[in-house]
Parts: sequence; structure tokens; C-alpha cells
Amino acid sequence: MKYVTRGAAAFAAGLLLSYATATYAADKPTLAFVVNGASDFWKAAEAGVKKAQAELPDFNMELKYPEQSSVAIQQRLMEDLVAAGVKGIMVSAVDPKTSTEGLNKIGSETALFTTDSDAPDTNRVAYIGSSNIDAGKQAAEIAKKAMPNGGKCIGFVGLLGADNAKERIQGMKDGLAGTKIELTDVRGDDIDQTRAKKNVEDALVASPDVTCMVGFYSYNTPRIYEALREAGKLGQITVVGFDDDPITLGGVKEGTIAATVVQQPYLWAYQGMKLMAAYLKGDKSGIPDGKLIIIPTKIIGKDDVDAYAANLKAMAGN
Repeated sequence: MKYVTRGAAAFAAGLLLSYATATYAADKPTLAFVVNGASDFWKAAEAGVKKAQAELPDFNMELKYPEQSSVAIQQRLMEDLVAAGVKGIMVSAVDPKTSTEGLNKIGSETALFTTDSDAPDTNRVAYIGSSNIDAGKQAAEIAKKAMPNGGKCIGFVGLLGADNAKERIQGMKDGLAGTKIELTDVRGDDIDQTRAKKNVEDALVASPDVTCMVGFYSYNTPRIYEALREAGKLGQITVVGFDDDPITLGGVKEGTIAATVVQQPYLWAYQGMKLMAAYLKGDKSGIPDGKLIIIPTKIIGKDDVDAYAANLKAMAGN
């Protein structure tokens, strides 16, 4: 009976997969935007996908979250999408350096694009997203303006192995070269927000001389803010942010966060989905020779928050 049950389950799973494949193939081409983990950061990308979908009704467009921020889980999600007949995938790879083979497998079976964290050693068609080196340099500019007499910074990030993390860190170090400010350590949390906050709490104990904290992923800055507030150190330690979480923007506006470097995931998704659609129709004119499409990052300071927040709200309404 146990064998029969397993066999029946496998047969049913096969039927479901066949049905999904038939649905995708018989209806209209499906494009998927696959993120690297659960985070409010990706809500803007959801809005971008929705905007592109409204303009391209002859395609199905989906944004997919892996169950966990794991190379294996993300790979399985993409393989399931390919098996179901998805024609194009845009992915923020969890760890491009260790998943080259898996990404190449996906790229050999569907049109593969990257965003947020590039995988330049794979067969991806193109990357659309930020220059993370430039973003790191902008973080350095924030720190230099906030700490003219120098200081010791500790950084916090989700995925230490991801290109976006490594490039932001390197960009910040490059931007701080020759100054009295030093980025002495960066702690990873594998996109576990409880761990992210604990990393900050532990750093306050282990490094009482720290004068600056940098949140390299969107949720890191809010966790820094919360940990500093609970420790009674909010406003005493310079905070350099990334992205536009409401807590981050609130801290910038009240002056407890020096400024934040914002990316534009809305445009990654909106322009990226349209780029994939054109590519699948045979129009490759949007793919530059270098296969890199850079959407600039910018610094949002105290005086910029209201206008920036209003623009975000307008985009989300599209």
C-alpha cells in the first residue's frame, strides 16, 4: 500500500506538471522575475512587473519568491518554471559564484537575464540593474560627509557571497581610501532578519568603539535603526543606509540616519520585462554590446525624502 501511495502521488504530480506545461504553452508566453529572498524591497519590482504586464497583454508576467534564500531552492524554483514552459527568466541570483553551472542550465533552456546581482560568467543574455560598485562609492560619500574627522564602520548584509554585496563593500572601501574612515568588518545574515538585528546587537558589544554602521541590504538599515534605538544609541552612531524601506526613510527625515543610497527595482522590473519580451520576439536591439544596462542609484538625504516618497507612491499606483 505504501508503494501504491507513492506511485499515485508521483503520477498526480506528473499530471499537475503536464497541465501547467500545457497551460503555459497553449496560452501565451510567460516571463518570470525571480528574486533572491523575501523582502519588502521587492514590492517596487512587483509594481514594475504589473506596469509592464498592462502594456504587454500578449504575455503573462509573474514575480516569484523562493521559499528560502538558498541557491538550491532558487535553482529548483527556476527549473520548475522552465519545466512548466516559462519562456524567459530574470533572476537576482542568491550566489552567482557557486551557481554558474545551474544558471547555465537555465540559460540553455530559456532566455536568462540577471538583475540586482549579476552572474557575468554565465550564459545570461544581459544584466539590468545597479552598478553596485558605484552604489558603494555613494555610501562612502555619505560617510565622509557625516564623519569629517574619521571613524570606524561596521557593515551588515544579507548574502556575503553575492556579487551585489561584494561590489558594494568594495565600492565603499574604494571610496573611503585615503580618509580616516575605515570599514573594518561586514557581517552576513543570509536574509534572516532576526539574525540581522542580532548581528547589530552583537557588534555593539564586541566593538564599543564603533562610530558608524552601514546597512548594505534594504532590510539591514531598519534592523540597525531598531537595535540602536533599543540600546539608547540612536543618533550617537552614524548610520549609512541602502534602499528605501519606510523605517530607513523615516530615519533619514528625522536625522538619525545620515542618508541612504537608493536603487530602482521598479525600473529593473518594468524595463527588464519589456526587454525580455522584445528579445523573445526577435528584437535584440535593446541588448548593448557589453550586456550591461545600468540604472543609476542616487543618494537620498533629509531634504529629499518627501519628494522621493511621493514619487514612490505614484509608481506603486500604476
